[in-house]
Amino acid sequence: MLDVLNRSWALLLGMMLLMLGNGVQSTLLGIRGALEGFDTFALSVIMSAYFVGFLGGSRMTPDLIRRVGHVRVFAALASTISAVLILFPTLTDPISWTIGRVLIGFCFSGVYVTAESWLNNSVANETRGQALSLYVVVQMAGIVAAQGLVGLGDPSGFVLFIIPSVLVSLSFAPILLSVTPTPAFETAKPMTLRRLFESSPLGCVGMVLLGGMFSALFGMSAVFGAEVGLSVPQISAFVAAIYVGGLILQYPIGFLSDRMDRRILILALSALGATAALAGAAFADAFVLLLVVAFIVGGMCNPLYSLLIAYVNDYLDPDDMAAASGGLVFINGLGAIVGPLATGWLMGSIGPEGFFLFLMALLTTLGLYATYRMTQRAAPAVEATGSYTTMIPTATPVAMEVAQEVFIEAVEEAAAEAVEEQLAEGQDNRPA
Repeated sequence: MLDVLNRSWALLLGMMLLMLGNGVQSTLLGIRGALEGFDTFALSVIMSAYFVGFLGGSRMTPDLIRRVGHVRVFAALASTISAVLILFPTLTDPISWTIGRVLIGFCFSGVYVTAESWLNNSVANETRGQALSLYVVVQMAGIVAAQGLVGLGDPSGFVLFIIPSVLVSLSFAPILLSVTPTPAFETAKPMTLRRLFESSPLGCVGMVLLGGMFSALFGMSAVFGAEVGLSVPQISAFVAAIYVGGLILQYPIGFLSDRMDRRILILALSALGATAALAGAAFADAFVLLLVVAFIVGGMCNPLYSLLIAYVNDYLDPDDMAAASGGLVFINGLGAIVGPLATGWLMGSIGPEGFFLFLMALLTTLGLYATYRMTQRAAPAVEATGSYTTMIPTATPVAMEVAQEVFIEAVEEAAAEAVEEQLAEGQDNRPA
């Protein structure tokens, strides 16, 4: 781990600053939009626009990098993010904010692709899994810490928009001044969506549903807080609890994932998350309970992403795992676009509790479908499955491919160890 920090501290510091900026702007726009009088559906369109841009950026950035290089792409996209953040409090109308969110989503996706390819190039094969875990921790910690910054100023003014702009601008320095020579950029040819679905129907359906869950949590949690009358510090704490839950529970859930039928674990997490969401809808006026609900729902939804990837890999040959990454990111992105729109419509129709009811519906659907799939084919033996690799739903195809490489290496190491054990047993059983 120390070797990873020594090689990648600048990238990780830059990503921390970027995530601080991204976490502030997402929560802040939900609060400021309510103050500006935007209705719930308008805010849902604004929040959904980020994921439209993010999906487009994940598809187009690799071509940009091949044409002009990592440094220029990173600098151009990060500069655009900084400029758009400054424009939000100046152009306070839904159309301008929607366009701005598309640009922000596109640029953040492109920045992640660029930084992740640098990170992958800066570490050795044997430490790639550690680097990926540290990268995920930095991202989650950045979003959590950002919620503390939201309470430092008045959301109706300019200061809170200037802070994330400055943070994004500062992220340039450690990344651009200390990165290693830019790596060659290659991505795997994606597997067709039909073949991916045939390999793992539950993985594909789960990815779509999880995209809707995560985008609702990331985009609409602050809107929910404003609708139920929470103060700015309370909204910040509520949003932070979602990501603290995801950060803390990733690793125990990963431990369980490698030791049981993953479909049973998917069902259990879905049921627990749906129950918590129902409690949130029923007791939306109890702030302390809302924090507990946010922790549980975030703690169930975030690890489900890594769990579904591991489950899909159980039914793929190692040669196909990298090819599957692009399809998984794409279908997750489609769900993410719909999530805020559906949540906003439901909140506008039945009230703020629609936020939790939407999450409950998706979690219940995932649990029921996992139950159905358990009747369709037997689970692979636990000892034949690969290991859980920590990821979060903001992963780009580059991060997904890195995770798949870690997974493949673990599978190959396990196979080599099994062969060695068989050879050793054969020698022990030879007649004297």
